[in-house]
Amino acid sequence: MVVVESQTPIQNQKPKVLLGWAAAWIVLIALLGLVAVKLYQVTLGPVSSGSAPDFTLTTFDGETIALGSQRGKVVVVNFWASWCNPCKDEAADLEAFWRQYKDRGVVMVGVDYVDTETEARAYLAQFDITYPNGPDLGTRISQAYRIKGVPETYIIDKNGNLVTNIIGPTTLADLAAIVEPLLK
Repeated sequence: MVVVESQTPIQNQKPKVLLGWAAAWIVLIALLGLVAVKLYQVTLGPVSSGSAPDFTLTTFDGETIALGSQRGKVVVVNFWASWCNPCKDEAADLEAFWRQYKDRGVVMVGVDYVDTETEARAYLAQFDITYPNGPDLGTRISQAYRIKGVPETYIIDKNGNLVTNIIGPTTLADLAAIVEPLLK
């Protein structure tokens, strides 16, 4: 008598199951690799030293400001948004700083991040902001500075080098303490 082994349906599916598991592991490893790359980029954090990334900003008033043309002046770049409550907390201090330092070789530029023009203009009017402000179209400027959120403020010396950045709201006193030595 000849015994013929027959394969059960489960045995027939082993290659398919193994292939499915292999595909799942490949997808998982790829996703973990992508997460690792993104985490590495996040840990780089904001730009904090060396030459400040150059940018050109068209303000809400139609003025064009090129960072590169501000050499010889201390530049304060503030990233903000009308929907940002901590931005509202620092608005009065930023304007007071501007009024105190604008005739002393300091340029202040506000970069409106992910906002609508109507809301941004209302914010500027509400806080009586007079220093130049414009939208970050396509988030090009904020990407160049690798901001983590708003508000963030960058101080650039007379040679175009980043001196420091402040993550979160700042004050007139904080800005003055950083800028005063740069004016000498």
